[in-house]
Amino acid sequence: MKKETLTKSEHEIMNLLWHVDRPLTASEIIEQSTDKTWKDSYIHLLINSLLDKGMIRAEGFAKTTKNYARTFVAAVSEEAYAVQQIAGRKPLSTLSVVSIVSALVEQAEEPSALIDAVERMLAEKRKAIK
Repeated sequence: MKKETLTKSEHEIMNLLWHVDRPLTASEIIEQSTDKTWKDSYIHLLINSLLDKGMIRAEGFAKTTKNYARTFVAAVSEEAYAVQQIAGRKPLSTLSVVSIVSALVEQAEEPSALIDAVERMLAEKRKAIK
């Protein structure tokens, strides 16, 4: 996956799409954003940029008061984007992965619960590769 860097506004749109359970129109994105001053022309530029980067995709159409509007969903999960930002274009070494996991555990609200969850996940992955 190619590393894509998002602007602050693009990241805000992605956060909206990651945390809603349905596709959104451009108008709904403006309504639900923290920066409600976005103009129609600006939101369309942001959407086109995210489409070009492969971060979102058009999901369908929704009836608005006067016409139909395209709806959009995230094409890349929040988790996949986070991994992309950490890993970049090159594979991570074992040492890098261990360092990243260690740092994440240190930052966790409940480190013990995170360690338990990671241990379970690793046990499942180990079974899957045997």
